[in-house]
Amino acid sequence: MVDNHKQRGDKEMLIRKFLEGEEQQLMDIFSSSIRENAKLYYNEDQLKAWAPIEMDKNKWDERIRSINPYIIEDAGEILGYADLQVTGYIDHFFVKGGQANRGVGSQLMNYILLQAKESNLNELTADVSLAAQALFEKFGFEVVKRKTVVIRGITLENALMHKHIDSSK
Repeated sequence: MVDNHKQRGDKEMLIRKFLEGEEQQLMDIFSSSIRENAKLYYNEDQLKAWAPIEMDKNKWDERIRSINPYIIEDAGEILGYADLQVTGYIDHFFVKGGQANRGVGSQLMNYILLQAKESNLNELTADVSLAAQALFEKFGFEVVKRKTVVIRGITLENALMHKHIDSSK
């Protein structure tokens, strides 16, 4: 079932809930997003730690099912995904490599914000990579705290960001 229709140029983009069986496609999006879209912000060791070539498929599948993300697709091709937890936390927000700055992330964020309002959430939070920070700021998120995280023994920088949701609008 399609939750939302959006336009990108003359192409229709759809946003919908994740379907079981799409876990591998989302792993590919995750990996390409990090390796291509974040390469200006992180060095090769950091990219490999964050998105290793060999990932545990069972753990990945379990993780994706647990966050139950929204999918954005164009002509049947998945271009990105993001989740919104009942707490207002956005755990994953990834746009396929090579698709950055083409409106995919903006459409997905608009949809997440709409879902947040419909769920009467007062605040959204996310641990945001350096690569995604500008997009989140564009939508009114502010940095609460700069952080460093260690993934597979490698240190990466990110930021805890938040956005107040005005449910009166």
